[in-house]
Amino acid sequence: MSPSQKIRFLSEPETIRLINAAEPHFRLLVRGALLTGARYGELTVLRASDYNHDNNSIFIQQSKSGKPRHIPLNKEGIKLFKQLIAGKNSAELIFTRANGSPWKKNFQARPLQEACKAANITPAITFHDLRHSYASILAMKGVPLQVISAVLGHSDTRITHKHYAHLMPSYIADVIREHLPDFGKTEENNIKPIPFKKLSSAS
Repeated sequence: MSPSQKIRFLSEPETIRLINAAEPHFRLLVRGALLTGARYGELTVLRASDYNHDNNSIFIQQSKSGKPRHIPLNKEGIKLFKQLIAGKNSAELIFTRANGSPWKKNFQARPLQEACKAANITPAITFHDLRHSYASILAMKGVPLQVISAVLGHSDTRITHKHYAHLMPSYIADVIREHLPDFGKTEENNIKPIPFKKLSSAS
């Protein structure tokens, strides 16, 4: 992705529409992505033993950066993963297709396109955009970029800053506008502001 290219992410209402529109087994994979920010290739190799019952996190052994990481789960994430590993032995895959076979390279493309069409999400997103959605929503909620960087497994915090820092000022502005009191009403008057002339740049 070039520095000038904007990332694509879904709003919270769009994520709900997408989840509802997805085929049942693919829906689990989509929810897994939105609740962890993990890549498609990371999710599809997760095994039951990668869920840590002690701290309710997911252990990513194979990451793009080459460094393993732990992803903490919220209440819904804990519920989802406990449901998915119930009855499985430690070596079994957490996410499988409807017939029990593994999700392999590009197997996600068609069901995601169909879900986007049914959910009226245009243009259709890529699976990686679910990862962007996870990070973007956290950024807009005011989560520090260092935390987002760590959970995404970025090798350099500058990557996180480049993609998500622009979302934080709008979050801050929205919170201030929503919560700062009015301190009384500004009195109306008929005085019109005088337009300022631009100063010449020549010295």
